[in-house]
Parts: sequence; structure tokens; C-alpha cells
Amino acid sequence: MSIELVATNTDIYGEVTPAGAFYATSSPRQDENRTILLHVLRQGHRAPFSASTAQHWTQAASEEAALRSIFRLQRLGMLRGTARPRQREDQRLEDALPPLLAQLSDIQKTLLADENGFYLAASGYTHEAAEELAGLSADLLSLQSRHDRLLKNNLRVNTETWGLIDPAGRSELGFWPLFIGQQHFMLVISGTPRLQDQSFVTLVQDLDTRYR
Repeated sequence: MSIELVATNTDIYGEVTPAGAFYATSSPRQDENRTILLHVLRQGHRAPFSASTAQHWTQAASEEAALRSIFRLQRLGMLRGTARPRQREDQRLEDALPPLLAQLSDIQKTLLADENGFYLAASGYTHEAAEELAGLSADLLSLQSRHDRLLKNNLRVNTETWGLIDPAGRSELGFWPLFIGQQHFMLVISGTPRLQDQSFVTLVQDLDTRYR
């Protein structure tokens, strides 16, 4: 259950929600909200929430302004408080990725590829299919980059996700870009995506630790 962040409560820790993790990594364009979310993602578990912590995360001129920014993100569902900070598992990324990826699809078919067309890990796909999908992912990242001005400026499309959909509009195969530091990745999901799961936050944290 989500807990309200209160600056005077020394027992509450800040953490990023799945929606916050998605927003933080859904675009290469950095803005104030993405910067704050990444600070919380990396540091929220280290110390209880306070006004001074909020000011450090936001780099605001005053604690009051910092708290306004934090509480706004909480109202948007991107941040929340927790009485027990989640402990990071000491596990190699190569070992952690497959079970995390499996939880992000209702049929446990997911892979993670980089912008060069190589897949880092996969769940539910054969090696041959994963290689082909990774190559397709790289093509889509390049296509998005070439047509970014049309999609963003002219059509006001505020997502960089691509999908293959059925006649009812349901996604059969989705391609979800993740921007971690200077690295670009593509999350490929068959079936219904489960990006609202805590596993997605853990995936983003693990990638951020390795590639930021």
C-alpha cells in the first residue's frame, strides 16, 4: 500500500513507482521530473525522507520548493512512500534479467535488446527468434530517430512505443524503448505487458546501476 511522503516523518522512505520508472526512462530528453525520479530511484532507499533530502533530489532553491516538486510527483502517481525500503539483491545482471523479464508479460515472453541489435537476455523466445527481434528493435529505434520531428512536433505523439496490434486494437507484440544514461534499449513484449509490476522498477534500477 502506498504511503504519503511526509517531511517530518523519519520512518518513511521515498521510492519510484512503476509509472515513475516508465516516465524516467521513456525518452532521452531530460527534464526536471525525470532528473528527480532518477535521484529517488538511486538514493531513495538509503535514508528516510526529509525536507533536506527532497532539496538534494530536486536541487531546488528552497526546501519548500523542493517539497512541492516531490508532492506533485506523488500526486501524479510517480513517487510513493514506504516504511521498509526495498533491499537490492547482490546478483549479476546476467542472472537477474531473465526472471525479471518473464514477469513483464502475461505469457512470459520478453526480451531486452540494445540499440546495436544485440539482445542482452530473453524469456520465452528461442535464440533465433530473439536475435531477429533484437535486429528489428534496432531498426525501430533508428526509424523513431529519423521521424522524431514529425511524431513529436507535428503530430504531438508523446510516446516512442511501437506495437503490432490485432483488429481489436490489442497489442500482440510491443516494443518499449528504455533510455538509460547514454544507452538505448528496447523491451520487446509478446502478449499483455505488465509494466505496472514492481519487477519493471527493479529492471530499470539494475540497468541504471550498470549503464548510467
